[in-house]
Amino acid sequence: MHHPEKEDDMGSAANVEGTDTSEEEAGLTKLWKEVRELSLGCGSDVERLHLPPSPIQFLRDFVMPNKPCIITDGLPHWPALTKWTNAYLTALLQNQIVSLHFTPNGRADSVVKPTINSDSCFVSAHVERIPFPAALEYIAGSEHWERGAVAYAQEQNGCFMSEYSLLAQDVETDIPWATEALGSKPEAVNLWIGNERATTSFHKDHYENLYVVVSGEKHFLLLPPTDLHRMYIKEYPAAHYVRSEENGEFKIELDTPLRYVPWSSVDPYPPSSQAEQERMLFPRYFNGPKPFECTVRAGEMLYLPSLWFHHVKQTPDSEGRTIAINYFFRLIKKDSSAQSMFLGRGNQGDVPKHVKLANLQFTSSN
Repeated sequence: MHHPEKEDDMGSAANVEGTDTSEEEAGLTKLWKEVRELSLGCGSDVERLHLPPSPIQFLRDFVMPNKPCIITDGLPHWPALTKWTNAYLTALLQNQIVSLHFTPNGRADSVVKPTINSDSCFVSAHVERIPFPAALEYIAGSEHWERGAVAYAQEQNGCFMSEYSLLAQDVETDIPWATEALGSKPEAVNLWIGNERATTSFHKDHYENLYVVVSGEKHFLLLPPTDLHRMYIKEYPAAHYVRSEENGEFKIELDTPLRYVPWSSVDPYPPSSQAEQERMLFPRYFNGPKPFECTVRAGEMLYLPSLWFHHVKQTPDSEGRTIAINYFFRLIKKDSSAQSMFLGRGNQGDVPKHVKLANLQFTSSN
């Protein structure tokens, strides 16, 4: 569930760079900007709602137009917002074994160039199964940082109910108004615990995603599906980190059998020494309209529509961790719109069967 691009038919985008003439490039850029303005407006802010929308409002104003939003005060009843201290979590999960992901640089599931003379590859984290108290210490305990490993609890695949089910008493395992709007319960609920050194590279998910921050902050860069050509998708050989038990050092090994993963080549925050080169390599991203940018704080929820590209950084709380829960709902095929026409989908309106179409008269909220 973590690498939807692997299942995607993105071959048409895999060779985006270097295939357009200047005239075609100009035409593409003009069309993409017009589509973005028509469907999402000219700004780069994500709309904020004070309270959760009704199911019809959510479906009409955000799901079907494929538009993100943030709900700022929809979870005051969650005990997790006040109870999930490090002491509480450690006591409750003291006997629980969890999956902890390690990288040397905090960039799991991203494009990495192992050496100057080697080709880039898509590298997944090294994963260890360890007791939760030790995992939390790796994440929030600064003494471990000197060893060069960045730890992140990011197992996904429904890990909340499989590894952290004892915490279910403190949150909702379902978002009722979203379930009513989308016509089904979440297909997976995942827990994330990390620190400021862990980032998530640009990618997209084939799910409607509700992302709740419990502690700390998450910082998102968002690009709609119509900006696909700005992501410079390329097929990279899949690899993984291997961590030495003796000295904790990492090395990269290619997956066997060899396989390829389509992934974005863009790093929106390149090191200063590489910034100029990155701008030259990926002009569509760096010279185009700014991504939608938002910070999701503790107690807030982000609706991240299916197929939106997103890059994520985080700021921990006073206890050294950022905690979030996300809910993956099945993808809703959107109604015919500027975005679907741009992507060549045609009319794929597929709202849940229980929703009356008379209630889905579209209104502009830009």
